[in-house]
Amino acid sequence: MKRAQSAVIRDRFRNLLRSAGIAIAEARRRAARGEPAIATVGDATKVACQHYGHLCVEREEAAAALRQRYQATDCRADCMTDAFN
Repeated sequence: MKRAQSAVIRDRFRNLLRSAGIAIAEARRRAARGEPAIATVGDATKVACQHYGHLCVEREEAAAALRQRYQATDCRADCMTDAFN
C-alpha cells in the first residue's frame, strides 16, 4: 500500500513538473520579441488541470514545480514568474 501511495505522489509531482514546463513554453511563445516571458503559478495550475486532469492543485505545490523548472531551464535569462513570492 505504501509503495502504491509513493508512486501516486511521484506521478503527481512529475505531472506538475511537466505542467510547469508547458506553462513556461507557452509563456515564451506568447511573449513579444524582446519582452520577457511571464509564467505564473496559475498558468501551471491550469495546465495541470487541463492536461492531466488534476482537480485540485495547491498553489504551493504548483509554485514548487514552477520554481524547479524555472531554475532547471535557466529561465532567469528571458522569463519572469510569481513562483518565488
